[in-house]
Amino acid sequence: MAARRIPLLLSRSFTSSSPTLFSRGRDSSLCRAAAAAASCGYSTASSAAAAAAEDPITPPVKVDYTQLLINGQFVDSASGKTFPTLDPRTGDVIAHVAEGEAEDVNRAVSAARKAFDEGPWPRMTAYERSKIILRFADLLERHNDEIAALETWDNGKPFEQSAQTEVPMTTRLFRYYAGWADKIQGLTAPADGPYHVQTLHEPIGVAGQIIPWNFPLLMFAWKVGPALACGNTIVLKTAEQTPLSALYVSKLLHEAGLPPGVLNIVSGYGPTAGAALASHMEVDKLAFTGSTATGKIVLQLAAKSNLKPVTLELGGKSPFIVCEDADVDKAAELAHYALFFNQGQCCCAGSRTFVHESVYDQFVEKANALAMKRVVGDPFKGGIQQGPQIDSEQFEKILKYIRSGVDGGAKLETGGERLGSKGYYIKPTVFTGVKDDMLIAKDEIFGPVQSILKYKDLDEVIQRSNASQYGLAAGVFTHNLDTANTLMRALRVGTVWINCFDVFDAAIPFGGYKQSGQGREKSFYSLSNYLQVKAVVTALKNPAWL
Repeated sequence: MAARRIPLLLSRSFTSSSPTLFSRGRDSSLCRAAAAAASCGYSTASSAAAAAAEDPITPPVKVDYTQLLINGQFVDSASGKTFPTLDPRTGDVIAHVAEGEAEDVNRAVSAARKAFDEGPWPRMTAYERSKIILRFADLLERHNDEIAALETWDNGKPFEQSAQTEVPMTTRLFRYYAGWADKIQGLTAPADGPYHVQTLHEPIGVAGQIIPWNFPLLMFAWKVGPALACGNTIVLKTAEQTPLSALYVSKLLHEAGLPPGVLNIVSGYGPTAGAALASHMEVDKLAFTGSTATGKIVLQLAAKSNLKPVTLELGGKSPFIVCEDADVDKAAELAHYALFFNQGQCCCAGSRTFVHESVYDQFVEKANALAMKRVVGDPFKGGIQQGPQIDSEQFEKILKYIRSGVDGGAKLETGGERLGSKGYYIKPTVFTGVKDDMLIAKDEIFGPVQSILKYKDLDEVIQRSNASQYGLAAGVFTHNLDTANTLMRALRVGTVWINCFDVFDAAIPFGGYKQSGQGREKSFYSLSNYLQVKAVVTALKNPAWL
């Protein structure tokens, strides 16, 4: 039962009546403080503004690992260069991290290649691999709060979210994939003649993986978990904004017994380290999560080098559809969560809120109230629902989109500006009167900006929802089974959440249609990303049967 509670912390369903984001989880003093703060009804305009202006809380963790991880050892970059990773609360430097470049990628790939071709990892039994992954999961659980503190410090997301949701989900994912390790098997097939036919599912080799900054730990788990379960070796590039948590947990993975060279971590920038990994001739497989524009570059580099297969999880502009039969209070709460969770920095955020005309005005009133009440401030402080955006570049990008919404004729209901004078905080923002051709309705903003659009009937909302380059996810809020069935089949997206949102069980596949990517992460579907299928045909002499 404990495992099943984990996704409930991340997801929100229509059965929830509390506006508090974290109402479940461990009964810690921090949880109780969060509940107390939320019940006080702090508003963005007053107490939250003061929270953002306060001196930042000192994180309860030290930064111990800032080098590259190659062949089981932490080492400096070949050039000796470093880059700063910044605290989004202030813009101050947290630590200087080794800056990997092409030479470092070469070293990491060589270590991974040797570990695959000569090392014990693909040659040990699947059960032995699973035991190492399970020991790693135990260590994640033991160091939950230290890992969460690093994640929050480097990324800016609320500590409660990191500690109660994302680190436990990371642990759950590795236990899930540990369970798959000894259940990967081939088939036998009949042939039209005297032959025995079998298929082997073999590890693909050296996997290159590039993860984003919005969910560093979870994306680490989504990528590393299935690759290890299948017996592969890995070179992983972290996002330059958030390198710290991956380095920390990789040390724990080696403590659990992972052989040297199986997992290598290179921190660095996309045009240098990322490009070198994507185009490397000795990398057998590539997996990338990030923007659609960068995904296209990654795909080109993979194709121009050794035509390595690529899994892509890219951008989104997900519709959240509120039907005419909706309980407006619950629909507004769920739509609010679907957009504002993780500072709006979610590829699948419900960033196009389509509301039926019969409940539109009522919905807008409640959506505004929720945004104005949202608690923004230092993510290490109890009761905070929204921290800063990741960095100055993303901060300015969001404000630019807000200005375009105003200039384009949408009505700015609330928010729309910086919160405080330090760090990258933005007030929760709500636009109404949004039209489909506005940039705020077409582009992936990746920030706390809710765009509310009005529609008349199902045919119209289906057409408008699908009229996007993206197809990652969608939310539907209705009590009508026929309406739900119609929408779930008509929407051209990889995931449809009905009367819930952001449910991310390990067993649920995730990926997109159209320019939201190719392939699936999580679930048993993700295993195929890291396996080759080999057919073996053996001639039979005088078989007793065929």
